[in-house]
Amino acid sequence: MPKTGIANLPLHPGKAPRWLFKRMVSLSKGIIEVISYEYGKDEFLQRISDPFWFQALSCVLGFDWHSSGTTTVTCGALKEAVNPEEFGFAIAGGKGKASRKTLCEVEKIGELYNLSTQSIEELKYSSRMAAKIDNTAVQDGHNLYHHVLIFSENKKWVVIQQGMNAQTNYARRYHWFSEEVDDFVCEPHNAIVGDIRQEKVLDMTAKQSELAQKISVDLINDDPSHLKRDWTELTLHHNQRTLDNWMCAEKNRKPIEYLHMPKIINWSKMKEVYDFQPKNYEQLLSIKGVGPNTVRALALISDLIYGEKPSWSDPVKFSFTVGGKDGVPFPVDRKAMDESTELIRQGIKQAKIGDKEKIKALRRLKEFIPESK
Repeated sequence: MPKTGIANLPLHPGKAPRWLFKRMVSLSKGIIEVISYEYGKDEFLQRISDPFWFQALSCVLGFDWHSSGTTTVTCGALKEAVNPEEFGFAIAGGKGKASRKTLCEVEKIGELYNLSTQSIEELKYSSRMAAKIDNTAVQDGHNLYHHVLIFSENKKWVVIQQGMNAQTNYARRYHWFSEEVDDFVCEPHNAIVGDIRQEKVLDMTAKQSELAQKISVDLINDDPSHLKRDWTELTLHHNQRTLDNWMCAEKNRKPIEYLHMPKIINWSKMKEVYDFQPKNYEQLLSIKGVGPNTVRALALISDLIYGEKPSWSDPVKFSFTVGGKDGVPFPVDRKAMDESTELIRQGIKQAKIGDKEKIKALRRLKEFIPESK
């Protein structure tokens, strides 16, 4: 599961009460201990990268299935529960200001694990690129405010991050797993969770966007004055109208629907990128200062002047990762669903917590997936 999924979650303000958070830490630690002992630490990383499993775990710990706190508080409880030396993996980052400490924490824990400088830099790069992709290459209106990197001493990693749409007050969660990431910029979404499909989402990671990616790199590596000329032509009102009318007049063509060209471009940064001469789209995105406006401008110029259209389809789907009961987006994978549920159930039963807490957790799991027994 390269980028295992996305979940739409409504904003629920407030904080988890201390009595609940304390129990979440205790229960999550017990579940992690059992899974790590029975299956190894890599199994936990693989499971936590699955948004369906993550959602079930959050509900077991005490959250409603659709709360935005399923991400922030659950990750906070997991981070407090995990001792890097004890479990062989660590959790860095968090919500808001804590997310900006991710790289420093990676360095500190990497040294604890005696990782090489190169390995630590690769982990830091993965953290930065996952955030850059979801904030810049996939423009779905959700700004990231939570970022967690979970990594093991054998250098496997998971990224769980969440963005908020200020207009809808819905959050969207993104999962990544290193074992399946072959390419940061080519269809990282595999199984995506959500309730709402948005219109006009620029997805530069879709396979359909590959040629637009290539044109974007060619544009940035050309003389910046040529790029500025193209941008100016498309931002002048009369030129937009003429191009729109021309396209409407063509047979079997639709009017321009997505021409929202950024009005401000940092041309000094464009000159810096031109001097750097990125070799591919991933390298272009990795450059500090290349943000949503730059990506969008290059995509629109690629489309409207050079005829290479990027994907405007929202990568989100309408079902959990195991599928939907009506076969949309695909039939339920009953085996995967049952295995995930049973793994959490075993963890609860064997966890070093009181019987009362075990019973409550198992009831919450049953309410979340009543058909799994």
